[in-house]
Amino acid sequence: MSYGGGGSKVSNFRHACAARGTAGANLRAHARVPHSQGVSVTIGLEEQVETGQVDIKRSGSQPSGKGPAEWFTGTVRIDPLFQAPDPARVAGASVTFEPGARTAWHTHPLGQTLIVTAGCGRAQRWGGPIEEIRPGDVVWFPPGEKHWHGATATTAMTHIAIQEQLNGKAVDWMEKVSDEQYQA
Repeated sequence: MSYGGGGSKVSNFRHACAARGTAGANLRAHARVPHSQGVSVTIGLEEQVETGQVDIKRSGSQPSGKGPAEWFTGTVRIDPLFQAPDPARVAGASVTFEPGARTAWHTHPLGQTLIVTAGCGRAQRWGGPIEEIRPGDVVWFPPGEKHWHGATATTAMTHIAIQEQLNGKAVDWMEKVSDEQYQA
């Protein structure tokens, strides 16, 4: 297989990109040369097309925050993940609850999705049973549904929380979950 000069696979790929209107594409070639049965060369090509600005938030680049005492019971750490720019209205954070920690009762005007990533937790909607949630579980709270979520009494829990804003507001906080409600 040829991999250099005007008739090469790389050159042909560049021409194909130009014909498709992706002349600004960046190409990377990968070669593999096995040591048995002579020499063979494998070329792999990756196309990287410039599509505009990409905003990458590097892990650990945004400061962690403590969950405010008026909205949480116990020790809670909030690690912001993203806040989409206008006109988008979605945001997400990784939230870690130490054993016994939990949110206050609250609602979301456009609902909320939780993706449990570690530990063991609890979630409850108003008037419903307390549900155990574990890593890999995806929890959906519909718009306006009063609920809470947090760790179990003995195990920490981390989830990714995703919600959208309506008129600049993503959550309406209410009263704290009592110890009696939490232990029910």
